[in-house]
Amino acid sequence: MSLAVIYSRAQLGIESPLVTVEVQLSNGLPSLSIVGLPETGVRESKDRVRCALLHSGFEFPARRITINLAPADLPKEGGRFDLPIALGILAASGQLSGEHLKNYEFVGELSLDGSLRAVRGILPAALNSAKAQRSLICPQVCAIEAGLAHPEKVHLSDHLLKLTTHLSENNPLPLAMPAETDETEAGGYPDLSRVRGQHHARRALEIAAAGGHNLLFIGPPGTGKTLLSSCLPGILPPLTQKEAIETATIYSVSQHGFSTSHWKQRPFRAPHHTASAVALVGGGAQAQPGEISLAHNGVLFLDELPEYQRSVLEVMREPMETGHIMISRAARQAQYPARFQLIAAMNPCKCGHFGNPNGQCRCTAEQVQIYRNRISGPLLDRIDLQIEVPALSIDEFDGPKGESSQPVEERVFQARTRQIERAEITNAQMSVEHIEQHCQLQKDDRELLKQILRRFNISARAYHRILKVARTIADLDGEVSIQRKHLMEAVNCRCMDKTLL
Repeated sequence: MSLAVIYSRAQLGIESPLVTVEVQLSNGLPSLSIVGLPETGVRESKDRVRCALLHSGFEFPARRITINLAPADLPKEGGRFDLPIALGILAASGQLSGEHLKNYEFVGELSLDGSLRAVRGILPAALNSAKAQRSLICPQVCAIEAGLAHPEKVHLSDHLLKLTTHLSENNPLPLAMPAETDETEAGGYPDLSRVRGQHHARRALEIAAAGGHNLLFIGPPGTGKTLLSSCLPGILPPLTQKEAIETATIYSVSQHGFSTSHWKQRPFRAPHHTASAVALVGGGAQAQPGEISLAHNGVLFLDELPEYQRSVLEVMREPMETGHIMISRAARQAQYPARFQLIAAMNPCKCGHFGNPNGQCRCTAEQVQIYRNRISGPLLDRIDLQIEVPALSIDEFDGPKGESSQPVEERVFQARTRQIERAEITNAQMSVEHIEQHCQLQKDDRELLKQILRRFNISARAYHRILKVARTIADLDGEVSIQRKHLMEAVNCRCMDKTLL
């Protein structure tokens, strides 16, 4: 009886828990059984492994083979365990020395000819392998993704034979190359200079970018709401190394896969209004990340906001507060980060022309109210900036170009720097304790704000968000304390509080 132990990594959300692959060869009728809660893709690995070993010139043992994937209560899925299973069989049958196997972890799917294919979740596997003080051996096609973690701890191979040669210390495998991040361009977003007029909306966009605030544009069709929204990622500060790794990890485990063209770029997700709640927050049989997680550290744009099903919009309320989403299914749970910046656009009424001076709107006041009531009050409370985007006149449409994105991005970066130095978080993420400490008002300004709260029946949550926005405006002006002009501008950035009374 022979026993071999190989280390690998499973995928559970963005986590990559350790899986110990135990392979035992014993006397009896030739058979191969896999235990340890394997799903169909894992059970089918026995056929892929047999063909890969035979095509690579190895012997497939004609004995009773038992493979245990521990821990037994962790679901195993996909072809990621093909490689450790094949190596375990070789080590248990004496065709491969198991002396150095304890220093490595293996992840990869095998082709029938022994070549290695890519699998999802290489990045979190590489990160966790390095924490465990072991090197990861993965397919060559995952080189760039694996190099984002700890390239000195990642070996690459495109065939089973090359890997076994490396383990025999005859021909070492190459290490992953460090990711080239310095020359990566973060462009590709529309420039703000394309926006004509709409000075109030442009100012709100700058405030939203500076403080990480949620933003809602309300206006008739063709006023530039979508264009303004698509300009937001171009004026946000670049991702830090930690944020870039977090975002890349989510894409690594998702069905979209990781793409180097988006490395260190803030995500911009714009799902259609027919998207379901599962598509938005994530789910499915394998608990995949949804749009709010794919927009982590970036922007989630919801156009035609009232056209989304109300039940779909309501599922965003909790992750907007907590910054993460827990997807619970009968067999498993998966938690994904969801610290996104929401920017939404909507028409003022069903026909889209309410308030337009050309008089095209024929909607009654009741119809306008019904249309706007498709968005719940609790969701509106969580949107810091609510801005009207009026129709442009002919003179404004043909007017000069506005300020470009570059100087706006510089002001946003300086304001963000002040926030990080002050509280190590953006203003939008401030807790009540942070607000009490950093958003103090003068006595007269506090009394004025109380009068405004009574007049418009503003909730406590909206009150705190007004203070956060006022703090951001003060940061843009380089002021240490919040002044009355900052407070009044923040109040004027919540038009829905006044129109829905």
